Amino acid sequence: MKTILFSALTLSLATGLSAGDIHGKVTCKGVRDSANAVVYVAAVPGKTFTAPAKHAEIDQKNLVFTPHVMPVLIGTTVDFKNSDAVLHNVFSPDACCGKFNLGTWPQGQKKSFTFKTECTATLLCKVHPEMEGFVVAVPTPYFAVTKADGSYTIPGVPDGSLTVKVWHQKLKGTQRTVKVSGATQADFEIAK
Repeated sequence: MKTILFSALTLSLATGLSAGDIHGKVTCKGVRDSANAVVYVAAVPGKTFTAPAKHAEIDQKNLVFTPHVMPVLIGTTVDFKNSDAVLHNVFSPDACCGKFNLGTWPQGQKKSFTFKTECTATLLCKVHPEMEGFVVAVPTPYFAVTKADGSYTIPGVPDGSLTVKVWHQKLKGTQRTVKVSGATQADFEIAK
C-alpha cells in the first residue's frame, strides 16, 4: 500500500486553483534604508479570510517594540508582552482601531488587543514616549515586510489580477494591479 503526500501546490493544481508568489523590491526614497515597508494584496475577488486562532505577539524589550512593524489579517489578536524590568504601556491614538489604551503592566506579563478593521495603528507607550511601533491590519493573509534592501516575498498568492498595496510609516504609500501567474515580480518605489 502506497502513501501519497500532497503539497499545497499539488493540492492547488488538483483543485484547479493555481498559486505562486509575489516578490520584488520596494525602493524607499528619502529614508536610511528600505526596511519595514508592508506589501500586501488588498483583496482576492470572491474570497474572505478568517483570522488565525493563534495570537500574534509584539514584545517590548530594551524599550523597543519588537517587531517594529507587524502586518496582521483583520480580526487577529495581538499579545503585547513586557520583557523589560520596567513598567510598560501600550496605546494607540488612531481612530481606526478605537484609540485603545491597554494600561500599564510589569515584566513577564502581557495584554491583548484584537484588530477588527483595516487599520494602521501607531503603537505608543505612555511611560516611554520614545517608543513607537505599528500594527498594519490588512484584509488578506498575503503580506510581507521588506528587508533593509527592500526585498520581499509573499508566498502562496492565488493567480489572477490583484491590487497590491505598499505602506510605509514615513513615506507615501502606493498601489497597483499585479497580474499574478506563478512566481511574479513586482517592484515599487515610494517617496515623501
